[in-house]
Amino acid sequence: MIYPEIHIWGDSLARGVIYNEQRGRYALSPERCATRLQAALGRKVENHAMMGATVLDGLAALEKFTPVPGALCAIEFGGNDCDLDWPALAAHPEAEVCAKVSLSRYREGLCLFVQRVRDVQMHPVLVTPPPLHAQRYFEWATRGLDQAAVLRALDDVHHIYRWQERYSVAMRKVARELCCPLFDLRDVFLSQPRYERLMCIDGIHPNDAGHRVIADAAIAAARAAGLCQQRAV
Repeated sequence: MIYPEIHIWGDSLARGVIYNEQRGRYALSPERCATRLQAALGRKVENHAMMGATVLDGLAALEKFTPVPGALCAIEFGGNDCDLDWPALAAHPEAEVCAKVSLSRYREGLCLFVQRVRDVQMHPVLVTPPPLHAQRYFEWATRGLDQAAVLRALDDVHHIYRWQERYSVAMRKVARELCCPLFDLRDVFLSQPRYERLMCIDGIHPNDAGHRVIADAAIAAARAAGLCQQRAV
């Protein structure tokens, strides 16, 4: 199928965000997928992704979007949905650990997103977020907090990895249940030798090399589907 346009909905991963250590701030990667994919396909790729967005934020933004019948809509959420209230964990380590968006609400949000896209004659594809690096992310997220208290809440640092993985598993289940195409970006990263080399210092955002891997994988998938122009990128 030839899609007239591609629209991307997601968070900072889909936006192409990296952490620039030299400047000490977040920035956009020159290797970001949307830019390279547009060059490879020779058609419009519009990126609606927002830093910090959850699937609920995406649904709210989708309500204001004018549909493009026949367009492909990539849906990538999870990294912020599964995030924890780190100051609250440090202050109350004995309390229940809760995500920004519960796993059940996340599943419901994904199902609703897919249905709304289909209702306006567009074509959804779900995109799993890549794995985080637990130790780096723990150190980043708990800066200035009582790390020992946070560890009491989590039991161990790698609980963070397992917690995030459940959201990717949930997305895969939604894809199967709704017969929705899935671009398994998590598997793409896990197939790389020492995937941590593809991650920023914060342990959750891909670096330039990581965004290059994302773009290459997306372009390869597009070529396999016959969507790309036959020229080098």
